[in-house]
Amino acid sequence: MFRQIKLFGVLMALIVFSLCASTEAATNWNTNVIQAKGEGLPAAWATTPAQARMSAKNAAIADARRNLLAIVKGVHIDATTTVENYMVQNDVIIQKVNGVVQGARIVAESSTGDGGYQVTLEMPIFGGKYSLAETVIERPTTIEPIPTPAPDYRPPVDYTPPSIPDYRPTHSAGNYTGLIIDCRGLGSLNPVMSPVIKNSSGQKIYGHKNLDYDRIIREGMASYANDMSMTTRAGSNPLVVRAIRLEDLNATPVVSMEDADMILYENDKTHFLENIAVVFFY
Repeated sequence: MFRQIKLFGVLMALIVFSLCASTEAATNWNTNVIQAKGEGLPAAWATTPAQARMSAKNAAIADARRNLLAIVKGVHIDATTTVENYMVQNDVIIQKVNGVVQGARIVAESSTGDGGYQVTLEMPIFGGKYSLAETVIERPTTIEPIPTPAPDYRPPVDYTPPSIPDYRPTHSAGNYTGLIIDCRGLGSLNPVMSPVIKNSSGQKIYGHKNLDYDRIIREGMASYANDMSMTTRAGSNPLVVRAIRLEDLNATPVVSMEDADMILYENDKTHFLENIAVVFFY
């Protein structure tokens, strides 16, 4: 019986994880939160309605925390490292991650028809201190400068951005407020906490070591969007560039050399990369 109950708990965690990895996961990455549900029944020792309700609620919170931890362990810090991979390094990381999960707040709760209780817990991926990012993203020893375009680069006279539904450029070229990388049709884009953009020769043109650490811990490095209403991070006049492929387990958009130079050239003017005004559109 114990093994059956344990197996059921594992299956429930996997179900919750798969739900959060679906369309809702994109919303979570855009709003930088992780949610998990838990259910509980009254304890056998409860003899009053108040005791039954409180014990069921406590059981639901414990269940939600277990489910939340299962989800958190599967979150990718970068293309190849999950939170679980990082946790095995030492006990301090385990304690920190567990502490963040324990601090998750209740955003919904209700009694169920069988006398049980259900809660939904929520915790921030980013947001500063006590966020998952602050726990697992290491502070770089130095900030590396963002690369510059090729010395002989000349911007196109008339640049036509990729066609994205509901995207209507309202400004002339230049003075870009952000960057949208169009990743549609290249496979399933995998969200990560510390994404990278590469050019076709393999050079990184955007990564967390190029940015202010405290700011990315507060705000994250990019948004993941499948609708233009979710691209506000890139501002009112974004530069839109088409990725040519995805690398690193489909977590890293790769752009052509010409487009990479255009991104870096325009960034020199308005510094949208340093302002982490980046959106991956899928």
